[in-house]
Amino acid sequence: MIKPIGSDELQPRFVYDQQEHHRLMQEAETLPSVVISSQAAGNAVMMGAGYFNPLKGFMSVADAMGAAERMTLTDGSFFPVPVLCLLPDATAITGQQRIALRDPNMAGNPVLAIMDVDAIETVTDAQMQVMTQKVYRTEDKAHPGVAAFNGQGRVAVSGAISVLHFSYFQDDFPDTFRTAVEIRNEIQERGWKKVVAFQTRNPMHLAHEELCHMAMDRLGCDGLVIHMLLGKLKEGDIPAPVRDAAIRKMVELYFPPNSAMVTGYGFDMLYAGPREAVLHAYFRQNMGATHFIIGRDHAGVGDYYGAFDAQTIFDDEVPQGAMEIEIFRADHTAWSKKLDRVVMMCEAEDHQKEDFVLLSGTKVREMLGNGIAPPKEFSRPEVAQILINYYQSLN
Repeated sequence: MIKPIGSDELQPRFVYDQQEHHRLMQEAETLPSVVISSQAAGNAVMMGAGYFNPLKGFMSVADAMGAAERMTLTDGSFFPVPVLCLLPDATAITGQQRIALRDPNMAGNPVLAIMDVDAIETVTDAQMQVMTQKVYRTEDKAHPGVAAFNGQGRVAVSGAISVLHFSYFQDDFPDTFRTAVEIRNEIQERGWKKVVAFQTRNPMHLAHEELCHMAMDRLGCDGLVIHMLLGKLKEGDIPAPVRDAAIRKMVELYFPPNSAMVTGYGFDMLYAGPREAVLHAYFRQNMGATHFIIGRDHAGVGDYYGAFDAQTIFDDEVPQGAMEIEIFRADHTAWSKKLDRVVMMCEAEDHQKEDFVLLSGTKVREMLGNGIAPPKEFSRPEVAQILINYYQSLN
């Protein structure tokens, strides 16, 4: 099985020992505490689940700057984005060596993790500007990732964490949320050797489904892990429970038994395009995937990134040997009227745009809202019905 990044075995930051967990929960109630941002909470969950292996906690400003500028921390290790715990104010924890981090996304702000504080630093405007530009390739506040990153505060608290809870993800998505440890174990139990992962924050239309089949066939994979983001999205994106139901129905009906796992992870979308694609590959290796599908405008938003920037970054910027996982590079997929099947558009010779079944997101949402299923060349009818029910519930 493919090794995790930076260690022979996964080193999740979640405290699994029951007695130790109970002891730390009791200790946490006696510690100075602070409610952290949603983005920081997602980072804590990812560290707890082993996806960010071998990261032990939140980065110092120096490490965060290294991750942003070179994808390399001060100790020489590889990490593709800053992982910061940014606060608007640190008065409640100033001078403390051990603190409790509280969850912003659950009622009552329960304890998410305990941190051994290494440093409390102020991030300068210039440093925030560099990190924003390097990670998001823009400083435009209209970019949802830029707005979220810059809206957290300027005080960075760094140090190793012991994670005590997986936030609302485990409670709200008990059948879907899985840690990197659990996915590795299931891959082993299923006997899969070559595994391709597919990232999604949306329901999967026919083109996505066929792209997964293409990747499995061309790579000779035993299994597919459909790995959906369960955290916060931008306004207008379809909620996770609806996506989950639609994807499960597709797998149930259109994938052979023991060929696909439907799983999810707790993290807020960055919409950072190329840099987020590298992060996605990073934690897919940690969860045991040997290959990862990256298509056109992966993890992008608006017109901030070129169509294939999320693929070329692996050639141009990722340090050589940083990851073992291999990238399956895909183009846009669509139904060819000429060939009567889904194809990668770049592989379809003698085709014009009108030879494909192409529908805009706006058009699809309009159809679903009116109770009209998109054509079968675009979406499976059973999947479309789940989405129709959702959109009509909004009216």
